[in-house]
Amino acid sequence: MLTVIVIMSAIVLLLGAVLAFARFSFRIDKIPLANRIDNILPQTQCGKCGYPGCRPYAEAIVNKEADINHCPPGGEEGIRDLANLLGVSFKPFAKDVILKPPAVAFIDENICIGCTLCLQACPVDAISGASKQMHTIIAAQCTGCELCIPPCPVDCISMLPLPPSTLSELDARAQKRVNAKAARERYHFRLERLERDKNEKAERLAQKAQSVAKTVAAPETDAQAVIQAALERAKAQAAAAKPKNTEQLTPAQQAQIDEIEARRAKVRE
Repeated sequence: MLTVIVIMSAIVLLLGAVLAFARFSFRIDKIPLANRIDNILPQTQCGKCGYPGCRPYAEAIVNKEADINHCPPGGEEGIRDLANLLGVSFKPFAKDVILKPPAVAFIDENICIGCTLCLQACPVDAISGASKQMHTIIAAQCTGCELCIPPCPVDCISMLPLPPSTLSELDARAQKRVNAKAARERYHFRLERLERDKNEKAERLAQKAQSVAKTVAAPETDAQAVIQAALERAKAQAAAAKPKNTEQLTPAQQAQIDEIEARRAKVRE
């Protein structure tokens, strides 16, 4: 009897494990393949794969437009992870891929002129500074993409290799995933900020253009009405004006004045 209970319990546990695994696998399968590939990529957004970011590269892999061995920051570890995900064989890096040790950018603050071009180039907002003010790299957030170097007009940016990691292989992989997740979040936050700034600028320009249009394109009839009203007021004031000091005039002088006023009235008409 005891043996039967043990066997039944083992069967129940086995079925539970199978169902849990199946449900987990089904949930993973529902995640788009491009998302799963993107989750493996290092999120440096460096473009060294030939695409303008990690997500476009992931989509290119899904569409079979790119191979799995074009991401230098991901290293061979990244290629293996992609190969395992896609069920393909590991491939060494392509011949055109240039491998470099992990590094972070460094700004020589004695040379920096505060042009903000590096701020505009950084895909994860890892540079602090303002126009005509000294800039500095936020090292903990820098992905080492090197995109800030080309636009710098005074060559004040260099790359400093990172010291070797003291973490175990397992901990190092976990830390890379954490760093990649944080970098992705900053990248998307930057895209949202840029889109928001673009929309706000467009709205301000539209409001300004509308205001200018109302001022410039005032109806001509309104302008003519204003002019006509001014003329009418001038005529009324002129008609109401009476010569002064006329009490001692002779009849001949008064007749002459009346004749002049009559001519003026006729001209005004």
